[in-house]
Amino acid sequence: MGLHIYAGTGRGVVAITEENGSGWQINERRCLPEWEITELAVDDAGHLIAGTRGDGVWLQVDDSWEGRTGGWKKPSYGRRGPGKVHCVTVDPVDPKTIYVGTEPIGIWVTHDGGENWEAMESILDLPTIPEIWYPVPSVEPHVRDITIDPRNRDVMYAALQVGYLAKSTDRGKTWRLLNGGIDADVHTLTIHPADSNAILATTGGHGHRKGETEGKALYISRDAGETWSPMAMEFEQDYSVAMAMHPGNPDILISAVANGPPRWQRPTGAEALLIASKDGGASWHAVETGFEGIGPEFPGAMAFDPVNPDDIYVCTHKGNLLRSRDGGADWERIPLDLAGFGGLAERGLSDIKIFHT
Repeated sequence: MGLHIYAGTGRGVVAITEENGSGWQINERRCLPEWEITELAVDDAGHLIAGTRGDGVWLQVDDSWEGRTGGWKKPSYGRRGPGKVHCVTVDPVDPKTIYVGTEPIGIWVTHDGGENWEAMESILDLPTIPEIWYPVPSVEPHVRDITIDPRNRDVMYAALQVGYLAKSTDRGKTWRLLNGGIDADVHTLTIHPADSNAILATTGGHGHRKGETEGKALYISRDAGETWSPMAMEFEQDYSVAMAMHPGNPDILISAVANGPPRWQRPTGAEALLIASKDGGASWHAVETGFEGIGPEFPGAMAFDPVNPDDIYVCTHKGNLLRSRDGGADWERIPLDLAGFGGLAERGLSDIKIFHT
């Protein structure tokens, strides 16, 4: 038996393996090394789907990591489809239906596992789209996250950078803007699996720094996105990206907050905290890992193990990987030099997925 961590990075997909009795290893071959991997998803066959910022969507067709592409293919090669992908979401009912959000702002959908794509032009009907501005010159406004209601696949949410979020109740045929009390810089959305009205959001704190919002980094909605309330106000940090929900207990959450980039070049770095909640976001507490790198380094990727849900994996933007085997009480640093593996320290990690064989 072995445990496999697949990491989306600024330079392709990296595989990390823990085999029983033989310790941790990094696969020396990196797949899709020419591309920044913005998000990883999983299809119905348990294969990875990688969104790239420049070459659309690639699928892992086998796990051999052999051949010219290392077991990956671009199903829509040579045909019209998405280019600069920022997020990938698989339909919870029909895994052949995949939605991606792109740069500039756009949403694409495939109903055949990526062979053919259709642009969902309806998102551009929002009158605020032409007014959205992104503060980094090398990045255009884009769709940062697409989240589907797990109890009703007709209901979808799209996080717009930096333009609040949009909601559809007819599977993307029409959209309307939601901006009731939330930061405009929405990063990710997490919906409670048993209560579709409860949605948690991580944001970049854009509105807080401009004095436009009451909240800082985290928000919660109790009415399916119509209005929002701040969370985690006890922390001074105003920037967050990832949030992970325990697969067996949705009240258990883990996230991270920081004083936002680009100020991470300062001597104190990201000034980050790993934080957790045991009551669905009503209250949060700082998580002590014993790893002094958290603070200067931002925990930007995190996941619960779907097989062993009390196992939590967290990776910082400098490539340090941590694991807890008891739901976050105790932590260990996994002894791998990800920072020295082909420039990960410069480009960072965007996402991690956990598999068992």
